Amino acid sequence: MTFTLIYTNSYIKRASKFAKKHPDLLSQYEKTLKILERDPNHPSLRLHPLKGKSKGLYSVFINVSYRITLLFFVTEKEIILVDVGHHDEVY
Repeated sequence: MTFTLIYTNSYIKRASKFAKKHPDLLSQYEKTLKILERDPNHPSLRLHPLKGKSKGLYSVFINVSYRITLLFFVTEKEIILVDVGHHDEVY
């Protein structure tokens, strides 16, 4: 089962800033997106719901310090990307 990743304009801007700031993480970031598209429940992503002010969003790991936050619609097979960045920035 393949999911459709939705890149909003605000996400594209954030991802562009992330890429410029962290060129060393681009291969990990791209790998994360490919896995997310194929299987959001893949163990390496560590998909989990967020709490508090981010309730309703989910998060996946790029690595131990960096995350992608997203809206996850299982019934529509769509994943809307919301933010990317350091753990402390996206939560």
